[in-house]
Amino acid sequence: MQDPARQDPSGRAPIEPAAVPPRAPRSRRGLFMPYILLLALVVLWSAGWFYVRGRAASEMDGWIAREASAGRTWTCADRSIGGYPFRIELRCGSVSLARADGRFRLGPLTAVAQVYQPRHVLMLAEGPFHVEQGDLVGDATWTMLEGSFHGASDGFVRASLVVDAPSVTVAGATPDPIAVSARHLELHARPTPGRFESDGAVDLSLRLSQALAPMADALIGNADPADLTLDATVDRATTLGTGTVARELERWRQAGGSLDVASLALAKGERRLQAKGSLGIDQGHRVEGQLDLRAAGVESLVAAVVGQRFGADRGALVGN
Repeated sequence: MQDPARQDPSGRAPIEPAAVPPRAPRSRRGLFMPYILLLALVVLWSAGWFYVRGRAASEMDGWIAREASAGRTWTCADRSIGGYPFRIELRCGSVSLARADGRFRLGPLTAVAQVYQPRHVLMLAEGPFHVEQGDLVGDATWTMLEGSFHGASDGFVRASLVVDAPSVTVAGATPDPIAVSARHLELHARPTPGRFESDGAVDLSLRLSQALAPMADALIGNADPADLTLDATVDRATTLGTGTVARELERWRQAGGSLDVASLALAKGERRLQAKGSLGIDQGHRVEGQLDLRAAGVESLVAAVVGQRFGADRGALVGN
């Protein structure tokens, strides 16, 4: 019996439904496309990172070769460059410099820069630092030493050095070793606005807290720790390089270099000293210039110095 639902009301033959063609299977390429793009991005990023890594190593090798041709031999022991995927990280087991006037050696050093900001370099150095220069032998230690350098196409933007618990000893300058220590040290440098390109001027800011110098304490008669602040501008600073001290000082002098002290403040117990002025060096590399000084609480020190030179009676008069 024919299904009534299939019968035509006019009594004609039933209408058969049109045949539906089978659907083609849906492509799954769209499901994998994000992963394919991600893989391509990883490959491109990795290739770029290895290119930057190779470029950094090449630049370093070139700089070391140029320094060696000038008589300065730099060594980065056990050098490695890593930091993948977002950083370029240089590690040296130790850093040493040998030149005509002495030898210098620093402990393990790490320098890091982000791939997307390669001109901003952060540095972490472990002690000790050792120097041999003529009859002088110096050693320095610290608990933390960090530095940063923000470079630019025409120089730099800012450089900073932060040191906790620095301690320095120098032997050979006097019969007894000279020892200086402090709780904290900060040094910041930046190009002097409007004068860096024309005069090579660099602004310096130094902060030294809780400094101890036993040899100076014996002279001053006060063992209190000292706090020092200095704000100054070094003219012709761009002439200074990594050559010998005498050579670099002579180049700086001939270029008309000077140190313009905007503010120097020293506090040691109840004693206070403030100064400002301008300093340079003469042909014998001796300091010359003029400083305007203001002092408080130094009467006993002046009396002691005058007494040693002119006699106790005059020293007592000055002290009173």
